[in-house]
Amino acid sequence: MCKARPVHPLLPVAGAVAAAGTPKVPGAPAGPGERPGGSPRALAVAVEATALLGVRTGVGRFCEHALAALAGRADLSVSAFAVTWRRRGQLTAALPAGVAARQRAMPARPLHRAWARWDWPPVEWFTGPADVVHGTNFVVPPARRAARVVTVHDLTTVRFPELCDAATLAFPALVRRAVAEGAWVHTPSAFVAGEVVAELGADPARVRAVHHGVPPSPPPSPRPATDLVALPPGASRYVLAVGTVEPRKDFPGLVRAFERVAGDRPGVALVIVGPDGWGAADLGRALERSPAAERVVRCGYLGGGDLARVLADAAVLAYPSRYEGFGFPPLEAMAAGVPVVAAAAGAVPEVVGDAAVLVPPGDDDALAGALAAALDGDLPAGLAERGRVRAAGFTWDACAAGLAALYAEAAGR
Repeated sequence: MCKARPVHPLLPVAGAVAAAGTPKVPGAPAGPGERPGGSPRALAVAVEATALLGVRTGVGRFCEHALAALAGRADLSVSAFAVTWRRRGQLTAALPAGVAARQRAMPARPLHRAWARWDWPPVEWFTGPADVVHGTNFVVPPARRAARVVTVHDLTTVRFPELCDAATLAFPALVRRAVAEGAWVHTPSAFVAGEVVAELGADPARVRAVHHGVPPSPPPSPRPATDLVALPPGASRYVLAVGTVEPRKDFPGLVRAFERVAGDRPGVALVIVGPDGWGAADLGRALERSPAAERVVRCGYLGGGDLARVLADAAVLAYPSRYEGFGFPPLEAMAAGVPVVAAAAGAVPEVVGDAAVLVPPGDDDALAGALAAALDGDLPAGLAERGRVRAAGFTWDACAAGLAALYAEAAGR
């Protein structure tokens, strides 16, 4: 890996950057970026929201809650677009209040092929004029006049290409191209910001880390988790894991660690919640080999109050990822007062601080030992309270303030 160069200050900021300028003469025409009378015009921002369509993974949840918080800001006028032909009619219903869908149809495959090679067609052809266009999932379209911001959620494709599918392996080249053309970069953590500078050659002065907030938890289902999850006979407690089944989540390693825990704890199960990804086959093979397979429950996707209930009733959340650019599940568990055992991978230590038990990535024995301590009540005193306090510091209003400041800087405000 290249050695990281110093990165521009990367803490979330409190609000939009104030525009400086000369005093206005009464009655003078409004200048660029101003309303008549000299007051700043709301910055027009077009945000890609394709990730809101379909199952809400981490990118979709970021889009959902960041857009809702951005829509409440008086200094921004936010619209959304989706790069899709087949699902183009679904966007309006998926958007939070205060965000309008404004676009012509955008067929994904031909546009992505074109944008990988040329600065054409510009996004304004589809969205109309904007001051800033924000690509929220590694790709930002070319623009005629708008400033460009691209979110890089992680660099799994660079660090662990063997853990990725063919579609995501195209992302680094797209980000490098956008950066070379002057795009600004948003990352959800200082860890990823440093990687973007070191691995993709981004100018540190144009990279900003702004943490996500904690997704608001809906009221938990009144039904007990045992009604929502079919625990095996005799099991009354469970270790919970949440995430799409893909290789970097290392669910096979979690199954192996659980084997070591399950032997002398017959009342404990392992529950894995999340849709299948391209790691489902590896997980299936791990279960075929596991002597504790009958105590592992696969739930598929859960959302809303059902997921909130299953999380709240868990004995411990296990988060064994080999690499993460942020990590929603640990924060959500900490907010619910559930102890967290996680691999110290990527941005996870930055996010959880001292409010979770961290183990080396890929160390099945260390993971098993930490899970056993959680199940036996041997975790450090005050861990749950530290988790609640830590999670409370990650808000979507702070995320929106940081993004608004980035938009203003990118647009020259």
